[in-house]
Amino acid sequence: MGVLDIFTSIKTKAENFLNEKNVVTDFLGKLEEKTGIKKKIIAFGAVSLTGLYLVYGYGASLLCNLIGFVYPAYYSIKAIESTSKEDDTKWLTYWVVYGVFSLGEFFSDIFLYWFPFYYAFKCLFLLWCMAPMSWNGSQIIYNRVVRPIFLRHEAMVDNIVSDLGGKAMDAAENLTREVLSTLVKNKALVSPAPTASQSEPKSLPSSSSAKVAPSEPEEEKQLFR
Repeated sequence: MGVLDIFTSIKTKAENFLNEKNVVTDFLGKLEEKTGIKKKIIAFGAVSLTGLYLVYGYGASLLCNLIGFVYPAYYSIKAIESTSKEDDTKWLTYWVVYGVFSLGEFFSDIFLYWFPFYYAFKCLFLLWCMAPMSWNGSQIIYNRVVRPIFLRHEAMVDNIVSDLGGKAMDAAENLTREVLSTLVKNKALVSPAPTASQSEPKSLPSSSSAKVAPSEPEEEKQLFR
């Protein structure tokens, strides 16, 4: 496939996208009604301004990451809600490649950041990975790089994940036991000790003590008898 064929395919895909019913085309349609400018021209101008901003603008990293996230996230949600499995596989493949690329970029970004037009090339790479065509970047990178490495080390990775999962569960159980024992000890220290009056039950009065003492005249009668 030559360069001209590639540009023709991209142009056809872009026109088909502009003719679809989605959030972007609805917004472009409203702009076309208000300004009288065709959607194609507005889209081309927006793409051109975005490219210039990625080269010279401040915060190009944020814009590039949004481009690589928002559009795929939107169509991933649509793929989840649809009954077809092909679009699920397509966008899962993209997110795997996106994750691998982000992991590699974490270690190389400090050096690649100083290259001119870095974010413009990064944005073009992400657009190539999400391009709605059979030779998009995510399919090629996954089938030629990610999948062979994964199949070669799948058993080792499964063992590592299983060991880490078991250790994490053991650590969580030990931590839970320590927290519960600490709470029980603190509760025992904070609760007040019972006083003597509360600990000793009050005794009921006996029958002998309940008798009424004799009155004074009765005592005198007993003495004179």
